[in-house]
Amino acid sequence: MHIQLNNSIPIYLQIAEWLQHEIIADRLQADEKVYSQYQLAELFNINPATAGKGLTLLLEEQLLYKKRGLGMFVIADAKDKILRKRRNEILTKMAKDLVLEARRLLVSDEELLRLIQKTQEELK
Repeated sequence: MHIQLNNSIPIYLQIAEWLQHEIIADRLQADEKVYSQYQLAELFNINPATAGKGLTLLLEEQLLYKKRGLGMFVIADAKDKILRKRRNEILTKMAKDLVLEARRLLVSDEELLRLIQKTQEELK
């Protein structure tokens, strides 16, 4: 992933997303030290305060923890937390989109459920 300075998504959110991706990909393991805000700033050619804001976001989401004087580290279940959150967010959005589209097409709830069950059977 690359940080896109001209993207509408704030850079600190892109940093947080990139770090989460590194955790999911097992490039950052549980209890492993993460990049400092200065390392991230140099890596992506951004302001250290912006990088720090991305780290703080993950700290607040309890995906990282701080060791005084040593830096920030990945919490033990960070990968599971990230995957669980993403699954919930993505599936909820997809379900809402599906229900809205079914309503636009005048598909009844029963018919929609039958279509979902049929699809599940076909994918087994």
